[in-house]
Amino acid sequence: MEGGPRPVPPFAHPARLEHRTAHSAGLAEGPRPLRGALGRRGTRRAGRRGVRSLRRSSDVVDGDTIEVALDGGTDDVRYIGVDTPETVKPGEPVQCYGPEASEFNHELVEGETVRLVFDRELRDVYDRLLAYVYVGDRFVNGALVREGYARTLEIPPNTSRADQLASLEQRAGERGLGLWGAC
Repeated sequence: MEGGPRPVPPFAHPARLEHRTAHSAGLAEGPRPLRGALGRRGTRRAGRRGVRSLRRSSDVVDGDTIEVALDGGTDDVRYIGVDTPETVKPGEPVQCYGPEASEFNHELVEGETVRLVFDRELRDVYDRLLAYVYVGDRFVNGALVREGYARTLEIPPNTSRADQLASLEQRAGERGLGLWGAC
């Protein structure tokens, strides 16, 4: 990106920006076992990008995480490539523009059938599914960034849409949208 590194809003956690799993850092050997139909038995890696699954969104956890119906239960899905201000993290205060981001996510996905598109790694260290999320043709991760409710967060190896999200973030920042004008 021209002009140096992107500005880091006050809600960004350096530890989260540096987060890498042992597998993505190349420190773990062999596949990591998972649970259930979406990679719960087998390997941690999706194997190929673009694996898709249609699921019903049952609840919104916060601005960048939802629960989906899966195998008779629910599973947390963390949006790839985006980070919204915290609202529910234990021990953390509610951050600037967090409630607005969470509310926008509710408007986008609550009760909708979502399409999950996976990248290279299916789950994070918290065992959440990692996905690009769509409602119909609407790219939810991109909508959060484009409207200023989220900033980008690149965590290798799940970076196939990083350039697209960075472009949306730059435009939102230049226009002072959402958290870029409020925080």
